[in-house]
Amino acid sequence: MNYPIMILQAAQPGFDPTLIFLMMGIFLVIQFVIIGPRQKKKEKEQLNFIENLPAGSKVVTSSGIHGKLVRLEDNTLIIEVDSGVKLKIEKNFINFDLTKAQN
Repeated sequence: MNYPIMILQAAQPGFDPTLIFLMMGIFLVIQFVIIGPRQKKKEKEQLNFIENLPAGSKVVTSSGIHGKLVRLEDNTLIIEVDSGVKLKIEKNFINFDLTKAQN
């Protein structure tokens, strides 16, 4: 038997394109009403968290680098990963503050 042809023949008579548009509409409503505001709230919280980091706090980057925050600049941070070894990274790549987690 040729199963793919049978499936196509069975699906064509009852195919209703309005169902696809209805499902897309429901998805768009969920995206704009529920998911969108939550993402914006998380972004604001992350930016607020980074702006309020004090110098000397221990941080972890999104790539897993642990270090101590030495200096804040405009869009970058200077972290010290070892004695005398400093890295310049973008502010957006700080995930969390280890100082608060350890306390």
